[in-house]
Amino acid sequence: MKGMGKVSPGATFVEGALQRPAVERPSAPSALSASLTLGWRTLLKIKHVPYQLFDVTVYPLMMTLLFTFLFGGALAGSPREYIQFLLPGILVQTVMFITVYTGMGLNIDIDKRLFDRFRSLPIWQPAPLVGALLGDVLRYSVAALMVIGLGLILGFYPGGGAAGVLLAVALVLVFAFSVSWIWMVVGMMVKTPDSVMTMSFVILFPLTFVSNIFVDVSTMPGWLQTIVGLNPVTHLATAARGLMHGDVALVNVTWVLAASAAIVAVFAPLAMRVYRKER
Repeated sequence: MKGMGKVSPGATFVEGALQRPAVERPSAPSALSASLTLGWRTLLKIKHVPYQLFDVTVYPLMMTLLFTFLFGGALAGSPREYIQFLLPGILVQTVMFITVYTGMGLNIDIDKRLFDRFRSLPIWQPAPLVGALLGDVLRYSVAALMVIGLGLILGFYPGGGAAGVLLAVALVLVFAFSVSWIWMVVGMMVKTPDSVMTMSFVILFPLTFVSNIFVDVSTMPGWLQTIVGLNPVTHLATAARGLMHGDVALVNVTWVLAASAAIVAVFAPLAMRVYRKER
């Protein structure tokens, strides 16, 4: 027919009107697929924010070297002796400090209105949050490998063998995963990334330094031992130290797992509730 241009194959006429063939609508991605895709996006952001890579690689190495050689001789007689006690603790401290970037990255995305687009997509709604966590857990793993690799070079000897080291890293990652939900809530409630960082220093510095990461609890005054004993980071460092050296007390591992489950049970639903609201 003249004047009607090209007609696509399969098109039919119904009562004088051109009807195009039905196109099958693609199915929505699964929860796992959406989460993994957004997790990969979290890793790609390191290309645009290189200082995050610094904190995953250089910061763990620097902290391990500084504490080993500055305090090793005074606290344990030699750096080689001190690294046996320090390394599991410095692993905990390093990963704990990196968790704050979960909240910072989320805050930046919300400020750019990117999460408004995510909320409008036909995907599993928690996927942007879960995906961010999955990407960050991989970053935590890289930091852990950096610390352990340097520790082995400095003379760290894990009596628990490779299995003990892997279990210790897994336990630290589980706790870090739970803590990241806290920073997600903070990242969605404060106005700027700087506010997230400021709040993290106020919370993380007391938690990591008022613990048994650097020195044994028995060297502290009685009143301070009580405070340190209530610190969840103390239980995590003790459990990681025990797993690496092959003398773990299951009560510490159980305590860490129970605390992690409790944190997720409280802050994961809270994070989803805040996420669904317009900021």
